[in-house]
Amino acid sequence: MTESTCLSVSQLHEMNRLAWNEAAAKYDADIADTIAFLQSGKTNFCPPELPYLNDLSAWCHRAIHLQCAGGRDTMSLWKLGAKEVIGLDISDRMIAAAKRVSDILQAPAHWHCCDVLSAPDELNATADLIYTGRGALGWIMDITAWAGVVARLLKPSGKLYIFEGHPLDWVWTPNASTLQIDPNPPFGDYFSIQPDQSKGWPESYIPPASVLPAEQQSLKHERQWKLGDIINSLITAGLIIERFEEHPDMFWDKLPQLSPDITRRLPQTFSLLVRKPAN
Repeated sequence: MTESTCLSVSQLHEMNRLAWNEAAAKYDADIADTIAFLQSGKTNFCPPELPYLNDLSAWCHRAIHLQCAGGRDTMSLWKLGAKEVIGLDISDRMIAAAKRVSDILQAPAHWHCCDVLSAPDELNATADLIYTGRGALGWIMDITAWAGVVARLLKPSGKLYIFEGHPLDWVWTPNASTLQIDPNPPFGDYFSIQPDQSKGWPESYIPPASVLPAEQQSLKHERQWKLGDIINSLITAGLIIERFEEHPDMFWDKLPQLSPDITRRLPQTFSLLVRKPAN
């Protein structure tokens, strides 16, 4: 039995909060770049996402971004036409960085520092759109409870859009020059339910210049949810699956030693569009 199996969901999430507070130094350093990026008219979405986020100005009054990190994606929803954006994240340092960005841009944005599983009741049934993904779901230790929060926050007829890394990512050795099954548990097993426990962040995500390895001391826990886990949790919460797609596109280079010719033969990400019934 590993340490993580002895801890509650709230304890695991609190440990992740501390680790993300360490990583937030990178987002603090990127605030000026984020502001310039948004002021230039750009948005921080990948090509497969854009058809799902088309013409938000026509239908999206409030967009809620679950696990918003430093807010660049949240603010991009505003740039695409959402009249108001709300970001939720467990890291107080991430939320502070996001608020600095929206204050400078004078954007209609509001931020809540909380565990997503404890999203404020004041947000219940207010979201035309909930957006999440880009590596977010692996930090959630209870996918059924998470789906219940999504159902609670959506308006009747409101939509959830997820753009997330494909669960098959879990099985490959990251830096191998050929496709290889990762021999290190819990990786290498698509059906593993064991969270990975580790310290520190990959240099491809958090450069040492942003957060020195010696400063990355908090244990973090991440797990991979199968597609069936995610989809069935939303169905159980009473939501309707409208569209599911798998994509060869990456949102970060997790297999840097492989050529695009190889990686594009595999699903790297997926889109999931879900709707709350009107009644």
